[in-house]
Amino acid sequence: MELGRLEYLQALVTEFQATDSPDAKEQVLANLANFAYDPRNYGHLRQLQVLDLFLDALTEDSEALVEFAIGGLCNLCLDKTNKDYILEANGVEPVINCLSSSNEETVMSAVTTLMYLTTPQSRQQTTALPVVECMLRFSLSASRRLSNLATVFLEDYCTPLQVEEARNLSKHTAVGIPLPKD
Repeated sequence: MELGRLEYLQALVTEFQATDSPDAKEQVLANLANFAYDPRNYGHLRQLQVLDLFLDALTEDSEALVEFAIGGLCNLCLDKTNKDYILEANGVEPVINCLSSSNEETVMSAVTTLMYLTTPQSRQQTTALPVVECMLRFSLSASRRLSNLATVFLEDYCTPLQVEEARNLSKHTAVGIPLPKD
C-alpha cells in the first residue's frame, strides 16, 4: 500500500505541473495540502519536492493557490526535518508576505506557520519588528480567530520589549492596515 501512496502523490505532482487549467491546479494543490496533514506522507512529500512546490506557489497571483500552499506548509512544518528544510530554503520571508493577504484563512495559516517555524535560530526573522507590528494590528481584528491567534503569537513568541517597540513605532506611522474604529 505504501508504494500506492507514493505513486498517487507522484500523479498529483505531475498533474499540477502538467495542467494549464487554473481550477485543476487549485484542486491538486488542495489535495496535496490535505495529504500534508498525515505524518505518514512527510517522507513521500519531501521526496517529490512538494515543499518547494508549496513555497513556489506562495508567490502565485491566485489567492486560492496561495491559501492551499500556505496551508500545506503549515501542516508540514510540524515535522522537524520539514521545518529545517523550509528555514534553509529561505521560506520565512514568503510566509511573512502572506500576512498581507485579504484571505483570512491564508493569514491564519501564515501566523500559525510562523509560530511553528520559530526556533532560537529563526526567531529574529519570525518576530522581526514588521511582523510584531502586524500581529498588534491583528490582535485588534474583529475576527475572534485572528485576534486570539495574534495575541498568542505576541504573548508566546515575542518579548515584552519587542511588543513595546512595535507599539511605539505604530503610534508614529500611518503605514499599514488601519486600526478598527471604536
